[in-house]
Amino acid sequence: MMRVGLLFLAMIMAPLALADELRGTGDLGIIIERASGSIQIIETSGNSSLGRIEGLGDLSHASAVFSRDERYAFIFGRDGGLSKVDLLTRRLVKRIIQGGNSIGGAISDDGRLIAVSNYKPGGVKIFRSDTLELVADIPAIFTQEIGKGATSKTVSGRSKTVGLVDAPGSRFVFSLYEGGEIWIADCSKCLAGVKPQITRFKNIGKLPYDGLITADGRTYIAGLFGEDGMVRLDLWQDKPRATRILDGYGRGSKKLPVYKMPHLEGWALAGNRFFLPAVGHHQLLVMNAENFRQTGVFPVYGQPIFAMARPDGRQIWVNFAHPRNDTVQVIDTHSMKLVKELKPGKAVLHMEFTPRGERVWISVRDADRIDIYDTRTLRRVKSLPARKPSGIFFAARAHRTGL
Repeated sequence: MMRVGLLFLAMIMAPLALADELRGTGDLGIIIERASGSIQIIETSGNSSLGRIEGLGDLSHASAVFSRDERYAFIFGRDGGLSKVDLLTRRLVKRIIQGGNSIGGAISDDGRLIAVSNYKPGGVKIFRSDTLELVADIPAIFTQEIGKGATSKTVSGRSKTVGLVDAPGSRFVFSLYEGGEIWIADCSKCLAGVKPQITRFKNIGKLPYDGLITADGRTYIAGLFGEDGMVRLDLWQDKPRATRILDGYGRGSKKLPVYKMPHLEGWALAGNRFFLPAVGHHQLLVMNAENFRQTGVFPVYGQPIFAMARPDGRQIWVNFAHPRNDTVQVIDTHSMKLVKELKPGKAVLHMEFTPRGERVWISVRDADRIDIYDTRTLRRVKSLPARKPSGIFFAARAHRTGL
């Protein structure tokens, strides 16, 4: 009788113990600790850190994407490292050095391919997400005419690639910094051994420095560092063409020193308006999302780096380049007014909203701290220690195009 009772108790307790061990991935994320080559794995339900993984190399400009089941993070290091991390077991699954100087990456819509953008050697490499095996190498080789008439000359070379994003149909879109081009790489047959099909758009403008793609996968926008303007590509067209938008947005005003490039990955869409950081100006550009025409500017505290919309679009949170990088401004998109100016501390580098936007996590590098704010009250609710934190990335990004 006692044995039966013990067996019954074991049958009850075993599932309970298993339930304590199991957890979902929807509230997990990572914090990049750039100085120590490490990451923290965090969860947003309790606003806590679950552990740390070391040995990830140079993370000075690191970013991450997530597998579609949200279990794995793929981290792109500045030293060309590509690392696959298991968020549940909190371990490094695999790390490879795929280039000399990497500047971000993307994951295909089906989750099977990882693309990495490289400064050195210039180009994009495509890997299997399960094994990190190389399946395609796309060197960014360009040729362009400089000048006109008798003084013109032909220049060719290998360009840095920037603004790499995923697009529907296992495609990747990126820009060539020196080449002044946008490329679409169709990788839908790469796993079958077929080379990517490349579509090139030449002479788009001088020095495209970053890019974004809208959540519906339709519109790719590249910013231009060499001139005031941006370029739009409509991927829904049978034969897309590059179109200039926001041309000459800084006309009539003096351009200020640029200490850090704005990040278009932090673009904001609120209702039917884009809010985009202006290079060399203390402003956000306001653009109609239907006709892509500028409707105004919003003056801000400094040169904006990220202008990020709360998921419902009601607020825009903006951080700034050195020397004004101790500040975050919050804009109400309904009233179009500045509603709060926060001073978290020196070197605010990144912000990340929880999936429904009730909290925002902010990295304060020089204070070795992550601050968590309530986006309704605009008050800090918690801080976590971190080693020189920079990027913050939540696993919910797995289900959003372009993140």
